[in-house]
Amino acid sequence: MVTALLSRLASLSIVARVVFTIVVGTLGGLAFEVVGLPAAWLSGAMVFVAIATFANLPTLIPNRLRDSIFVVLGISMGSGVRPDVVERVAEWPITMGVLAVTVVAVTGATYAFLRWVGHWNKEAAFFGAIPGALSFVIALASERSADLSRIAVSQSFRLFVLVALLPSLIVHATDHPDAVAAPAAVELSLAQAALLFALCIAASFGAVRLRVPGGWLTGAFFMSSAINAFGFMPVALPQWMVVPCYVALGAMVGARFGNTNLLTFLRLLAASFGAFLVGFAISVAAAWAVSVTLGLPFGQLILAYAPGGLEAMTLLAFVLNLDPAFVAGHQLARYIGMVLMLPLVTRLVLGPKAPLRVGAE
Repeated sequence: MVTALLSRLASLSIVARVVFTIVVGTLGGLAFEVVGLPAAWLSGAMVFVAIATFANLPTLIPNRLRDSIFVVLGISMGSGVRPDVVERVAEWPITMGVLAVTVVAVTGATYAFLRWVGHWNKEAAFFGAIPGALSFVIALASERSADLSRIAVSQSFRLFVLVALLPSLIVHATDHPDAVAAPAAVELSLAQAALLFALCIAASFGAVRLRVPGGWLTGAFFMSSAINAFGFMPVALPQWMVVPCYVALGAMVGARFGNTNLLTFLRLLAASFGAFLVGFAISVAAAWAVSVTLGLPFGQLILAYAPGGLEAMTLLAFVLNLDPAFVAGHQLARYIGMVLMLPLVTRLVLGPKAPLRVGAE
């Protein structure tokens, strides 16, 4: 009976396979959300679809759907480039300089660990070592022959541990005032949403035509960031629009686990844990040195230098009543710096990418 069911599933059309994959990913995201795990919709979808892929079920996320996901995520990420944050970046030249050195040190040390201790290949170690910017890293890696399963495990595990452990670490390392709530996002009108999407899609098309790595996400991100930074209109997208993209992104990664068995997956987790310890130790050391030298709160600097996501680290700053603009400014500078530099660094380290095949799924 099970064999017959698997045979019927294997014969599904492309549309049916995509729907099946999204349904499995949604169930995974919902399960992780109910339990209260960080990055629930993305990581839950990835885990559930990976399990389905391990079981030889017909999982699939086509490249055209992937590109659409990247456009929406690029627009959403621009919401972090707020005018108040951009204006205050110039107030922190010393801590910004230390951040730049820290990012290089974390990436280099993590790459060395994954490459020579974890025995990952060059591409997987490189993309797995990049501190944060999960969606952008996956966008870059998906254009190459990189092993997305390794990269996603490394990046997701880092974010999972940071969000799960950092609040407790900071509470025990610093005074913990009463929590405060994050400000509500300004909602887009229908006309504003239409204009925002038209401009960002056009920017993504332009980036792809110019062969900018990760062009679908990069073009939308820079257009959305510019619109937000200059205060033309709000760019924060509603959760009902962003959450399905996280589910689809996690499902896309989970569908790439076809050549990975459970034992290999556990080995990936072990290597990712070691890489996280190496990178996080460097971030903590930098935060401690700056805290002692400049007298800034240690917990605030940990959040600013942590190799996590802009949204997650800024939210933790709100919850722990630390300076959210300081944390967001540093995380934003790290993210924009990586978006600007990574395409060039990727070409220098890995060489030019292979030409894309026309008509790929």
